[in-house]
Amino acid sequence: MNPRQRVLAAMRREVPDRVPYGLSFTPPMMQVFWEKTGADNPAEYWHFDARSVGFYGPQAGAGYAADFTRRYYPEGLPPWTTLDEWGVAQVPGSLYHFTKMVHPLRQAGTVEEIVDYPLPDYTRAECGQHLEGEVAAFHARDLAVLGALEMTIFEASWYIRGMEGLLSDMLLQPEMAEALLERITRLRVFQAQAYARADVDVLDLGDDVGTQRGMLMSPRMWRQWLKPRLARVIEAARAVKPDTLVWYHSDGDCRAIIPELIEIGVDILNPVQPECMDPAEIKAQYGDRLSFSGTIGTQTTMPYGTPEEVKSVVKERIATVGRGGGLFLAPTHVLEPDVPWENVLAFIEAAEEYGQYP
Repeated sequence: MNPRQRVLAAMRREVPDRVPYGLSFTPPMMQVFWEKTGADNPAEYWHFDARSVGFYGPQAGAGYAADFTRRYYPEGLPPWTTLDEWGVAQVPGSLYHFTKMVHPLRQAGTVEEIVDYPLPDYTRAECGQHLEGEVAAFHARDLAVLGALEMTIFEASWYIRGMEGLLSDMLLQPEMAEALLERITRLRVFQAQAYARADVDVLDLGDDVGTQRGMLMSPRMWRQWLKPRLARVIEAARAVKPDTLVWYHSDGDCRAIIPELIEIGVDILNPVQPECMDPAEIKAQYGDRLSFSGTIGTQTTMPYGTPEEVKSVVKERIATVGRGGGLFLAPTHVLEPDVPWENVLAFIEAAEEYGQYP
């Protein structure tokens, strides 16, 4: 099988020639990777089977950041703070992923303020005109392609409003929540259709709605506010390309909504975090309807296991979650600098050694 065939077979719960796998690094770990290998692209260096494509953020005119800051951060921001494409301020922290967010609509009190907020305009040509060419180039190399759309609705919304603000709106000011979630959903519908037209193999969606002790919100609240909107995004992609596979990411324990994710068209669940869910148990319960990506713990196995323990866990995941197909093996998140380089190599070696199907 070529890499694209391998990924598609595994994600369609068929048996490929071997288990597809991959991993990704935070910037500090990328520095380690470069020092150890002299290479600058892990996917190319290890010949991973899949690649991702994404939209570019719209180009802002001169003075935009200063004008935006005056309007939404009138009290000022600390030095070295950056604004992302959503206008969310990212205040530097001690490590990558440890930035502090300042939410531009944290003090909004009216629907009009939500409606007037300048969301990124992904319909602009510079944001997505490259997609078709990038996908075609990867397909020409027989690679599977994912269209990246994680932080799909809930996370994009609370980054702008603040989590406390958004959750409070859902309960106390539903018209505020409705306005923001609906604006984000319409953006995502457009992007999902664009990815499908570009011929991506997998639509990569996700919102962290789980904690390690259960859902971040009640299933009833998720069902009311997020499920139908996620369904619309999936339907939009499949209206253009019916065989689009749908990948859904949520950290934490999301078992309460797995049947409903399947119901609205999710094919692949990521990352199946083993610190709070048993991957073998999830496979046994849903493996006839769902494929899985991840399963190798980044809070346990990767940073704290020995290389032999990493290999043992990889072997067990392939034997259980990978049985009969349905597994894209990976760490459950980007690897942080607490992961020993020897464990990275152990993961790669074990995926190659134990991933072959008879």
